[in-house]
Amino acid sequence: MLQSRRFATAKFPSETFYCYPTRQFPSKRPRLSKMAQVTKINVKTTSQKYLIHIGEGLVKNLNQILNESGSSERHVVISSQPIWSIHGSEIQTALGKTDLVLIPDGETAKNLNTIATIYESLIKLGADRSTTIIAVGGGVLGDVAGFAAASFLRGIRLVHIPTTLLAQVDSSIGGKVGVNHQLGKNLIGAFHQPIAVIADPLFLQTLPRREFRAGLYEIVKYGVIASQSLFTQIHDGLDQVFDRKPEVLSKIIAESCQIKADVVSKDERESGIRRILNFGHTVGHAIEAVTEYRRFRHGEAVAYGMLAASYIAMKRDLFSSENHAALFSLISQMGPLPSVSDLSISALLKAIHRDKKIIKGKLHMVLPIRLGETTIVNDLNETELREAIVTIGVPKGR
Repeated sequence: MLQSRRFATAKFPSETFYCYPTRQFPSKRPRLSKMAQVTKINVKTTSQKYLIHIGEGLVKNLNQILNESGSSERHVVISSQPIWSIHGSEIQTALGKTDLVLIPDGETAKNLNTIATIYESLIKLGADRSTTIIAVGGGVLGDVAGFAAASFLRGIRLVHIPTTLLAQVDSSIGGKVGVNHQLGKNLIGAFHQPIAVIADPLFLQTLPRREFRAGLYEIVKYGVIASQSLFTQIHDGLDQVFDRKPEVLSKIIAESCQIKADVVSKDERESGIRRILNFGHTVGHAIEAVTEYRRFRHGEAVAYGMLAASYIAMKRDLFSSENHAALFSLISQMGPLPSVSDLSISALLKAIHRDKKIIKGKLHMVLPIRLGETTIVNDLNETELREAIVTIGVPKGR
């Protein structure tokens, strides 16, 4: 258990600080004064309609966006110490006086203990049903803060300001919020749509390269499941993408967000088409679970999962060997993935069979048919899974 230290408040009179040991992020602050063209994408679900705002320098217009989104005047920002130290001053300037709750950073803090910490802080701050929670951070923080928003007083408003690429294109959109259990990822959660998502590519300038790559794997996922042109754009323009030019990032972020918005608008609660977004997640979630969420970024685990699913599809003659090779090549070009050579096939299989994608005793897995199209199968056998796991580097005898 990570130990917390409470600090006396200085700047913000009513905030509560919880500071935890975390990995270090670059200290350079992005310059958010520039205001470029803004893309707005509609998400229309049965429970909530909202906009994803994408563009450089959006934070300076934060109050306007919040007002237009139906936010209350009372805000509580939930963030983590490393994220807030980089981006907090710009957000604080835009918001004015607000309350701040800092929670641990990283996948290991994605649990009910952290949720209890947030509840305690919200109660002490006098938060009520008119309060809006503003989640500032990556995918883990958004999931945790979102679950707190979904469950505190049976649900209060939520706004996402994602600061990682993965969160901007994936986890902040669609209303999935929750925490992990030691036996599996995201087993405890809810569907709770935000009232707005604000994605600024300038936030990504300070992102460590490994974190940036982790988000890029999710964009590759969108290319495989829904857009060959997006896949090709990443493949052919990888150097420009890694240069992190805001105009380049804005384009691929917008296309990824549009794909997810279209999917979740048709299927809010993952009873049908939304399941295609789980491409790569069957083996990916298992890798995260057996390593106790400590070694792999979510996107890295998904990258391995995509390769495993692609291999199964190729062996079933659903996906061409050329397309499988193209996916393998692109993932390889992005940089090194943490090794899986010490993992156990039997442990991974146990984790897979505890996954929430088991329906009526059958594992449902997303397999690619071609770049831009997938299918879902429920007749996988253990031999196929074992062989696919071996191909990503897990020793055959373990």
